[in-house]
Amino acid sequence: MAAKYDLTQRIAPQLDRHLVFPLLEFLQERGLYPEEDILKAKIELLNDTNMVDYAMDIHKSLYRSDDVPQEMVERRAEVVGRLKALEEGAAPLIAFLHNPNSFQELRADKQYNLQMLSDRYQIGPQQIEALYQYAKFQFECGNYSGAADYLYQYRALCTNSDRSLSALWGKLAAEILMQNWDIALEELNRLKEIIDSKSFSSPLNQVQSRIWLMHWSLFIFFNHENGRTQIIDLFNQDKYLNAIQTNAPHLLRYLATAFIVNKRRRPQFKEFIKVIQQERYSNEDPITEFLACIYVNYDFDMAQKKMRECEEVILNDPFLGKRVEEGNFSTVPLRDEFLENARLFIFETYCRIHQRIDMGVLAEKLNLNYEEAERWIVTLIRTSKLEAKIDSKMGTIVMEPNQTNVYEQLIDHTKSLSGRTYKLVNQLLEHAQAQTAR
Repeated sequence: MAAKYDLTQRIAPQLDRHLVFPLLEFLQERGLYPEEDILKAKIELLNDTNMVDYAMDIHKSLYRSDDVPQEMVERRAEVVGRLKALEEGAAPLIAFLHNPNSFQELRADKQYNLQMLSDRYQIGPQQIEALYQYAKFQFECGNYSGAADYLYQYRALCTNSDRSLSALWGKLAAEILMQNWDIALEELNRLKEIIDSKSFSSPLNQVQSRIWLMHWSLFIFFNHENGRTQIIDLFNQDKYLNAIQTNAPHLLRYLATAFIVNKRRRPQFKEFIKVIQQERYSNEDPITEFLACIYVNYDFDMAQKKMRECEEVILNDPFLGKRVEEGNFSTVPLRDEFLENARLFIFETYCRIHQRIDMGVLAEKLNLNYEEAERWIVTLIRTSKLEAKIDSKMGTIVMEPNQTNVYEQLIDHTKSLSGRTYKLVNQLLEHAQAQTAR
């Protein structure tokens, strides 16, 4: 089941190949696929990078031999030679940037900087282009720190918008790979601003860039302390949500998870349930299906089954299944948060449509034993505004009737009805409320 819901093959084509390595590392740790398959996938990825030493190490592990193919040895010599040549080409500009006194001469005005570099230091477009090529090569070699620094400095001098955009994508990838989440989030927001601007190339490129941005953002949002709020802010915007529905419905898993674990219920949640309803045939995923069971079908037995599947999905998802070591124990914080909130979703919805609830039945639907369910519900009643009492003798929860809520629920349920039927039901409700008010 775990491999069935693995999204790596859908996500990987939307990432820079260097960003795929952390996903493969995770899958290797979880043992979702044979070790040999993962190692072969890594070597295939490395073929188009300059990380030759890493490729050699994996080759040794895969074939259990210290020998490596002659082509790898030759490729390594070629990479080292190319790196030296690029370093020489960029040397005048790198020396300038590393000199604190000369570096201070730079200003916010790019044209001034270019003129000043040319007049005083004989540094022109050729050396600036060499810096870009050197930074890119450093990235391909796996030196993400050096690449990030040089790409940042290149963007301060670059006047070509396409090349500057390419450098920004590279800088974002480097910061993600170094796990600098605050800086990565800043770069993500810079990219979003450029992509959303009216001057951005063609509409087709704009949609594709949004899809790339959302896939890359998963690394940040599930590691940054405010990420689960910000993923909703980004993915739920019309243009981004449309791109998901059209080209990447698998991303709904991450938006659904963010809604479930987010402490603050958001007004957008109801609209999101409509999206889940629309996409339920084009996207099979236990996490979105769990929400559909509760809020579309009111099928609590199926919700209970889906909740178990969701736990498996989270544990085996590279973004959701992040482990935290605590002494001798390893925990998955998001799994615990998800299950707690999922029980709350089931409980709240079940309570809305039943006045008296059997504690044993509810315990079963929450995947808890009787005592755990009773403690959980007592705590919930104490800490929330839920109007309910526990009848310990009868082993039931008794919901306090709330007439306003009944009217609100009826109106919500009839919103999906069309035209004349909706108007008729609305009139009946208004008449009933008027009678009650007298």
